[in-house]
Amino acid sequence: MNVVNHSIRRSFVFFLVPDFTMIAFATALDPLRSANRMLGYEAYRWRLASIDGKPVRASNGVECAVNTSLEDERKKMSGPERPNMAVVCSGINVERYQNRSAFAWLREEYNRGVAIGGLCTGAHILAAAGLLSNKRCAIHWENLPGFSEAFPKANVFADLFEIDQNIYTCAGGTAALDMMLKLIGDDFDDNLVNRVCEQVLTDRVRSPTDRQRLPLRARLGVQNSKVLTIIELMEANLSEPLSLIEIADHVDLSRRQIERLFRTEMGRSPARYYLEIRLDRARHLLIQSSMPVVEVAVACGFVSASHFSKCYRELYARSPQQERVDRKQLLVA
Repeated sequence: MNVVNHSIRRSFVFFLVPDFTMIAFATALDPLRSANRMLGYEAYRWRLASIDGKPVRASNGVECAVNTSLEDERKKMSGPERPNMAVVCSGINVERYQNRSAFAWLREEYNRGVAIGGLCTGAHILAAAGLLSNKRCAIHWENLPGFSEAFPKANVFADLFEIDQNIYTCAGGTAALDMMLKLIGDDFDDNLVNRVCEQVLTDRVRSPTDRQRLPLRARLGVQNSKVLTIIELMEANLSEPLSLIEIADHVDLSRRQIERLFRTEMGRSPARYYLEIRLDRARHLLIQSSMPVVEVAVACGFVSASHFSKCYRELYARSPQQERVDRKQLLVA
């Protein structure tokens, strides 16, 4: 019979940022509740905070009431109510979030030995606060291109979650569940983790390095291993695109064989497919960053801004500049 260690008690502050992702927040919080229920005592406590103590609207439109403001949290920082971990909950439009007071609070908590976490796009806020230089971190795959360009000193990975000393980051969605189960397992044991898994109807704890996105085979509906290898090569070489000859050498096929395979499997030429994935990355950078258009063009392997604009307009029926204007109008609306 397992003996529960009642001396383990950990407190959390979940700091809610406007447009935070509800699924990441819920799958981070509820395992703590389940663990308490399984343990029979309050091992984990939490409170919710916002900048001003007012409710915060999630990206799904649901407003969430909070317990404290940052002013309240600063008062608690030197007393018995100081948390063990402060977790930033954010989501879409994170690149717009610029709040020096929040950044300073995160640094103060970290400098006092409080663990700092980021859910979904939370790594963006931690990096803006100066906490991720030379740190491993994870962020949602959709935000990874813009994050990498904005914060080159952060070691970002397309993993489910990353733990680097006192910094915890996860890619959002159900990855928050995996990160919290890892934390619960470190505090207690696999038996408790398994019981929590049974409660939340998940059959396993995923590894931190499990992929965020579906495998290419499932995502694209492609079975040919050579085509999948070529696409992986393309996705790994966007800023300095490989020539078709270089790709052919990598996969031991002729140019003609590659052309034929892509026509059959992807319905277009390899050059066209390569262009489309470079433009997709460019679109993410235009939406998520303030990089000048010419720098976006270079980052995506285009030799000139004019060529980039021409290709972008052909695919998306608007210019890169118009993409930015439309995005800003959508955010203001």
